[in-house]
Amino acid sequence: MTWQFEHVTLGQRVRFGTGEAAANLALEVERLGARRVLLIAEETSAAEVVVSKIDVTARCTDVAPHVPVANAERARTQASEVGADLLVSVGGGSTTGLAKAVALTTGLPIVAVPTTYAGSEATNVWGLTEAARKTTGSDDRVLPVTVIYDAALTASLPDELAVASGCNALAHCVDSMWAPRTDPINQALAVEGIRALRGGLREITTLDGREQMLYGAHLSAVAFASAGSGLHHKICHVLGGAYDLPHAQTHTAILPYVLAFNAPAAPQAAARITEALGTDLITLYDEVGASHVLRGVPDVSEAARLILPSVPPSNPRPVTEDDLAALLNAAQAGQNPTEWSRA
Repeated sequence: MTWQFEHVTLGQRVRFGTGEAAANLALEVERLGARRVLLIAEETSAAEVVVSKIDVTARCTDVAPHVPVANAERARTQASEVGADLLVSVGGGSTTGLAKAVALTTGLPIVAVPTTYAGSEATNVWGLTEAARKTTGSDDRVLPVTVIYDAALTASLPDELAVASGCNALAHCVDSMWAPRTDPINQALAVEGIRALRGGLREITTLDGREQMLYGAHLSAVAFASAGSGLHHKICHVLGGAYDLPHAQTHTAILPYVLAFNAPAAPQAAARITEALGTDLITLYDEVGASHVLRGVPDVSEAARLILPSVPPSNPRPVTEDDLAALLNAAQAGQNPTEWSRA
């Protein structure tokens, strides 16, 4: 086998330590010489703990799923009005996404402190939603300069949401195995991410499990940032923007069906995924209580038409509008993904 590929590694500092988020944030604010911090976070006790050792100039709580353009514009205006020189985001993917929307037009640096396993903090991918359509892109300006991981901040996540967020991270790994820019390096990161997430999901109520989840989520996001958006993410981004579906739960529901659809056309990648999981995906879902039932799509035919133009030409298996409709129907019915793919 002759390898030929081009790989880009994004530059980012990571500070990882349970119970150390406030101290690590203070170190980063000092290192960056920031004097006017705009905190982007919902009003939570976690956010208050994280910023307890720094001065905050202003707070933006205008966080919403899929980052509506109107919210982004208000946050950008606020950043300008207060003369912010650093953005600190504390929260899940929606919070990080809002900070990225501000950085996209202002160039302000971000220090991201994730409280879920969304992974957005480790990518240069942004997303904005307007008129029920989600637009995504990549730009190095939105990559946080530093990520601060603290497993204590994920302890309050309800179990169901924690599992869904972890499966969202798994989706980054799986998609990275056959996404448009996949290469041996990001595939290796993805496989190790799957291993960590497998263990973390099974012990998600423990500190060790949550630390594994954060480690796996970071690896999954780094792999995804390099490999790009594959079929899974294109489906979920369109559904999320068009029907305002919950991000993590939608990714969790769709993942087994995309894996079952693509696996026959990418046997080597599928084998590595299964080996890293140590079982098949649905068995893991059953063990950890994850749901593969899609909810909230009122018109499958419309959804399939909206998704098709976004499907990567490099997907291992050709995709038609009928394929997409069948996949969505199977997910809404909660069919066994393996049995559906063989039908």
